[in-house]
Amino acid sequence: MDRCEKLIPLLREKGLDGLLITDRKNVAYFSGFSGSSGYLLITEHMRVLVTDFRYTHQASIQAKEFEIRDSAGTKPGDIINTSLAIGFENKSIGYDEYCRYSDVFANLRPLDDELVKLRSVKDDYEISRISQAAEIADKAFSHIITYMKPGMTEAEVALELEFYMRKNGAEKLSFDSIIASGANGAMPHATPGQKKICDGELVVMDFGCMVDGYCSDMTRTVAIGEVSDRHIEVYNDVLAVQETCLGMLSPGVNCRDVHMYSWETLNGKYKDCYGHGLGHGVGLEVHELPNLNSRSGFSLVPGNVVTVEPGVYINDFCGVRIEDLVLITDSGIRILSKSTKELIKIL
Repeated sequence: MDRCEKLIPLLREKGLDGLLITDRKNVAYFSGFSGSSGYLLITEHMRVLVTDFRYTHQASIQAKEFEIRDSAGTKPGDIINTSLAIGFENKSIGYDEYCRYSDVFANLRPLDDELVKLRSVKDDYEISRISQAAEIADKAFSHIITYMKPGMTEAEVALELEFYMRKNGAEKLSFDSIIASGANGAMPHATPGQKKICDGELVVMDFGCMVDGYCSDMTRTVAIGEVSDRHIEVYNDVLAVQETCLGMLSPGVNCRDVHMYSWETLNGKYKDCYGHGLGHGVGLEVHELPNLNSRSGFSLVPGNVVTVEPGVYINDFCGVRIEDLVLITDSGIRILSKSTKELIKIL
């Protein structure tokens, strides 16, 4: 299906004459254009991509269904009647940019999350790219558990992960990798540093990569040598909740309900040690809709790709997070992250 066709019902529902699309990811999604400068103007019968000289040829190759205009000689009024009702992305546009467009268009109307919601249902092309990115991440995990050793720094491990993924087909990382050992694991978004990985610690590794603009995201927690019974207990508790939550996923399931099960279970035993959402959508961005958290109003539908990543974070002791990337299908789910979730001990 032509993705722009998805916009026609939205135009009619909102009573809009056209859409001004400026968010980089939405520009790429609806046109195929990956350049860093440009915007789309779309009506039921018109598709125009405006960009600058650096990208006009690229745009003509990537956005074949669009008329390409050079921004140096094009004003919005040359393309569309500026008195028409035009929808714009109010959650991704800055105030200065809004002021510039509001000076041009007399009737701008906010769109909230409508375009991102359309992106939340992946087509076959998107699923194949996300799956490829997940496969590269799985291979990287298999590699890193043979590479990392006590005495290495977190930063060394993060660098090797990135090098391996880039060398094996990734265009870049989905996000800065998290390698958090020992007490650093209690910080969910710890930055890899010069701390050395030591025997008797758990290491949280959260990473992913991009293929053709699409992201993967996975987390595994491993042990360095022999760890304490308490480490193992925390790990097993997180794994049990993660597996139960995976079993709860299917079309029609309320995202908030699944999150609340994870939150009530883990906080019942580890008070105030699990404070983030259970998961989030993944696609052109590593964090997109639908969210699985306490504020979510979404129910899952086939084509959603989401993470399931409960965690426990005990200050001055350890962190444990286990995350899979999951495709919602017509009949249930397909787990895209294939790496083992048994507690691996690295000697």
